[in-house]
Amino acid sequence: MKLHEYQAKDLLRAYGVPTPRGTVATTPGQAREAAARLGGKVVVKAQIHAGGRGKGGGVKLAGDADEAEAHAARILGMCLVTHQTGPEGRLVRRVLVEEQLPIEREIYLGVTLDRALARPVFMASAQGGMEIEEVAAENPEAILREPVGWAGLQPFQARRLAFGLGIRGDALKASVQAILAVARAYEENDASLVEVNPFVLTSDGRAVALDAKTDIDDSAMFRHPDLAELRDLDEEEPLETDAINHGLNYIKLDGNVGCMVNGAGLAMATMDIIQYAGGMPANFLDVGGGADSDQIKNGFRIILSDSNVKAILINIFGGILKVDVLAEGIVAAARELAIGVPLVLRLEGTNVEKGRQILAASGLDFIVAADMKDAARHAVARAV
Repeated sequence: MKLHEYQAKDLLRAYGVPTPRGTVATTPGQAREAAARLGGKVVVKAQIHAGGRGKGGGVKLAGDADEAEAHAARILGMCLVTHQTGPEGRLVRRVLVEEQLPIEREIYLGVTLDRALARPVFMASAQGGMEIEEVAAENPEAILREPVGWAGLQPFQARRLAFGLGIRGDALKASVQAILAVARAYEENDASLVEVNPFVLTSDGRAVALDAKTDIDDSAMFRHPDLAELRDLDEEEPLETDAINHGLNYIKLDGNVGCMVNGAGLAMATMDIIQYAGGMPANFLDVGGGADSDQIKNGFRIILSDSNVKAILINIFGGILKVDVLAEGIVAAARELAIGVPLVLRLEGTNVEKGRQILAASGLDFIVAADMKDAARHAVARAV
């Protein structure tokens, strides 16, 4: 689950990270009032779940309250297109109006999971304000890294990062405290990413999180009902939200071969073999090991809600979810939903022969493949 910038800053403030004074506005009039309270010179920032807002015209400097109102009027309601939104863009429903700061230096701070190390890693770079992916590609040695152990990021590691960034004087202590606080926010909220870009040092001696981005692990949301309330469904793919509500793991992709699989690893392999066969998967859908007929029906409904889907590949290895139970669910769903695209099935595992008999006796036009390669070939050929 992604947080808006203003929500991420609220979270960081709770851990003692300084942020600019600011207010969220949903109308130009509210933006004007906020700017007046903040002294006039403000930044008006579109609030969407995507980066690159400034390049897309979603971040504007204002010299007074009138200018802030004018910027808000242009930004609110616009379809903001950035490199992260895709060409369809995102509708801006709110802006963050913040005080301007006398910026002296911009620094990158972030913590995320390093899968190669199997632990979180805190990253810092003196090249703040840039996309960290660009820094990593063009100047990887500019990124400092500290692995985070089971006891969390240690003070000596935070000091080593701060010294490595060339922070000295009064800003050193504040920066070390901020680094440790960002690491705690990541750990204690089951985040998959906490990023402050830029973290700024000001000419009047402050160290401030000028921007913030936070992603929370969906699987841990049951531990954080307060954070769950911050979910903005307007910013999420509707089909993905629908799937979550039915206990399904679904991610929409750009291809035309729909996938229904039990198990995340098998789902990844299925998407790979579809591409190997010359096609493109339309989605990732893991129904899990204990799916029932309702979940299977809802899985079909969600897949078919994507108009790009021209064929569906069902790849099931029966274990907890026995093949005959799945087959009954598939037959029931196909009849109820009147599925009008080709269905290709690859079935293995517990009660597979009984499952095949159920499909054959249904009278429906299923294509039962011999193996995964054969299934992918059939699905891609029919997705035209």
